[in-house]
Amino acid sequence: MTFHTHEELDVTVVAVAPVGYRVDAQGSPGFIDQVKHPSFRDPDTAPPTVGDTLHVVVLDPDRDPPRFSALEADIDIARRLRGAP
Repeated sequence: MTFHTHEELDVTVVAVAPVGYRVDAQGSPGFIDQVKHPSFRDPDTAPPTVGDTLHVVVLDPDRDPPRFSALEADIDIARRLRGAP
């Protein structure tokens, strides 16, 4: 699947590592760095586990695998840049 910068989508966590989360994005692999999930900054937020569905925004579609963010701030920025409500 081809992703586009600032695109929003839902992904499923397929593996958890010390540095982040490998995800399945509609049949294609992706990665969320640990600092791009709310649990990194908020001790009251649980980190994702395998099988969890996350709403994310595409940060870098050209990396292998593409990089996503689950931070609300990044999603809001992407919406503003896209002109979305």
